[in-house]
Amino acid sequence: MRLKFAIIGCGRIAERHASHIPNFGILRAVHDIEHIALKSFSEKHQARGYGCIKDLLAQEKGNLDVISICSPNSLHAEQAIAALKAGYHVLCEKPMALSSRDCGEMIKAAEQANRRLFIVKQNRFNPPVRQVKEWLDQGRLGRILSCQVNCFWNRNRDYYQGWKGTRTMDGGSLYTLFSHFIDLLYWMLGDVEEVQAVTDNLAHTGIMEIEDTGAVILRFTQGCIGTLHYTTNAYEGNMEGSLTLFGEKGTVKIGGQYLNELEYVRMEGLERGGTGASAEAYRKYEGSQSQLGEVYANLAAVLQGKASISTNGFEGLKTVEIIEKIYRASGKNR
Repeated sequence: MRLKFAIIGCGRIAERHASHIPNFGILRAVHDIEHIALKSFSEKHQARGYGCIKDLLAQEKGNLDVISICSPNSLHAEQAIAALKAGYHVLCEKPMALSSRDCGEMIKAAEQANRRLFIVKQNRFNPPVRQVKEWLDQGRLGRILSCQVNCFWNRNRDYYQGWKGTRTMDGGSLYTLFSHFIDLLYWMLGDVEEVQAVTDNLAHTGIMEIEDTGAVILRFTQGCIGTLHYTTNAYEGNMEGSLTLFGEKGTVKIGGQYLNELEYVRMEGLERGGTGASAEAYRKYEGSQSQLGEVYANLAAVLQGKASISTNGFEGLKTVEIIEKIYRASGKNR
């Protein structure tokens, strides 16, 4: 089955989506309120361009299967709900939304319309991440006692253009940059019941409205204690994106700059594992290892009745809930 897609939002991330869609279907239509961006994107990908999302949803009725939401964070909920109510399946970029309430409304809209709601969490497909999740599911690490996440990246003035870094449309660094790490913590360790946090904007004042640094202590419902240290102040470039788990029967660290290397494994009877693929070019920076193609492969398989969703709306909501807890604990409520 060749699926028919539309993309909402013609920015940088949309280009990555457009590069994968031909492997599973055809890109029929695109939307953006910026005329120049819309014209350039639609011509490049030979898709019909719409300056109004309502026109796209109405005029493409019967011509589309899936709407991919690639717009600014604050627009995800409104646009996804409109697409679901119009009868389309939805693939929504991270973060799912900027509030758990909006996430709930998205899930409700999908249920009422009997449509599928997919959330982009491609780091679940990183080879080292999949290996560690398999060990967790097999009980190879035993009970997880503690964990540590480090996100040491660099973002300078050039990155914070347009809506990036604004409190109302961006929401915060945990939404825009580090939500994948929060998702993996939930996926591997479950829900969070207690949070202590300190966040601040230490080096980007006058450039953005959100935080550039945070230190967080988490207690998970299963008893594990975790720490999260994140910053966009690594000097001149991205330094590290890592997750370390300390279990009763083993210790593992997924590291590299973007969770793309299995750096440390100590378990009885097990040799050190392999590494992931190299990082994908991300403008001036190098971005997280891209497994977006795996997300689209899963979407196609689900709609063909051959698989279950890799990341569903409920899991997307739980990521947002944990981020909300962190910001509340830091006193930086949106």
